[in-house]
Amino acid sequence: MLIGAAASKAYRANQRTIWSPIAAAVLWSGLSLLPDVDVIGFRLGVRYADPWGHRGATHSFAFAIAVAAVVWLVAKAARLPPTRAALVALAVVASHALLDTMTDGGLGCALLYPFSNQRFFAPWRPIPVAPIGRAFLSARGLRIAVTEVAAMSPFLVYALWPRATRSGSKSGSR
Repeated sequence: MLIGAAASKAYRANQRTIWSPIAAAVLWSGLSLLPDVDVIGFRLGVRYADPWGHRGATHSFAFAIAVAAVVWLVAKAARLPPTRAALVALAVVASHALLDTMTDGGLGCALLYPFSNQRFFAPWRPIPVAPIGRAFLSARGLRIAVTEVAAMSPFLVYALWPRATRSGSKSGSR
């Protein structure tokens, strides 16, 4: 989520936009969570290890590219810079999968789906795996959320840091 908030600031830099900074941060943060839409599959009988199970197809580079293509079309229709929007969307969605490969649990991520169903982990796995569903609303879930916020704090600082104006002063300091 914090990567999405930072991406919203980077996307808005030096260009017109149709969203307020808060609306943009919510939009890009939501996009950063999109790969986890696969948890709906649990209710539909999709097993974790299935191609469309958790951290399967929606955690692939192909999914990130497909989302970027949709964002490109939406940005073009809204008369916003489509290539910039698509590239930021690609980075935001792909980063979710790459960060999930750095967790210490689960089955890994199907980064190469549909070409391979193999699940991958990064060689370095410092992020504790978060519990799924209501289990996230527990002491363990809170501890993991705090750990993730701490690990991603540079993105939070960037997202919240006042933007420099063209004259080099901080915005709001006039």
